Amino acid sequence: MDQTKYQQGMDKLMEYTAETGSTHLKIADNLKDIAPDVSKYIIEFAYGDIYSRKGLTNQQRALITVSSLVTQGTEPQLELHINTALTSGVTPEEIIETITHLIPYTGFPRVLNALTVAQKVFEDREIKVDLSKVEQ
Repeated sequence: MDQTKYQQGMDKLMEYTAETGSTHLKIADNLKDIAPDVSKYIIEFAYGDIYSRKGLTNQQRALITVSSLVTQGTEPQLELHINTALTSGVTPEEIIETITHLIPYTGFPRVLNALTVAQKVFEDREIKVDLSKVEQ
């Protein structure tokens, strides 16, 4: 394992998870007995190589990730990444608007499911959405 790449990935991951603790690390712990290399790949490749690139802010990357997960319908990962988006400084209203923007591209069922996940995350974190910032 390239310790430098691993540490670079961990440093970047902590930028997204420092506030609430990392579910990413819980995932790694859960995989240690069956697929320990997968957590290494997430940290080294996803965070060490991809998330550490120049050109986008952490907030932009978080919204791209949320968008991708909504379109894929991967709700457990979506919950994780809504949390990381909030920790990186994305507002709840930006998350709601991002998910709403996906209606024409992914359809109402996936958007409704994603909004349910977002609502759970906001409730868990005791966050109120300012509806004046997302309604027409």
